[in-house]
Amino acid sequence: MASLYHTHFCSCQENKNEPELEKETMKMENKDSVLLKAEEEAVRKHMRSYKSALENLTTEGTFQLFADSSRVYESGGVEGTYKEYIDHHLGPELGHFESFRFSDYELDVDVDLPYAFTTETYMYTIVLNEKEGEKTKIQKKGVATSVLKKQGDEWKIIKTHSSSRDYKPKQ
Repeated sequence: MASLYHTHFCSCQENKNEPELEKETMKMENKDSVLLKAEEEAVRKHMRSYKSALENLTTEGTFQLFADSSRVYESGGVEGTYKEYIDHHLGPELGHFESFRFSDYELDVDVDLPYAFTTETYMYTIVLNEKEGEKTKIQKKGVATSVLKKQGDEWKIIKTHSSSRDYKPKQ
């Protein structure tokens, strides 16, 4: 029967390899830190791609940003998968927009492999297509939280929730 216990003996004398061990530990920590920073930047790029698509009034290329089984929640509503959200909500809405612009955009990213957690805060302004000679402008203050999972070499949004409230800038 194999033993489940391992006994480790050490000398009370100074370990001459200790500085080397400390250097190795620091190298490993630095390597992990560099890898984590690279993953964080990849998540930032991923989220900026989605924001950019919305500002360009398109969903082209956005399906690859989401897992097939993703879940989308918006302002208290369950929208379903990303595909369902696009088909029944956002896709048709984009056709009514003349422009969609974010401002005061901030993105917080926390990576805990294989997951990443993001919080976006922003203002957005939507200008609707002209109707009866008038343009309607909508201004909102919003926040979105998303959970991403690394699948192979790619990040995928698996859950996202956004909400907003009316924003009236001081005049």
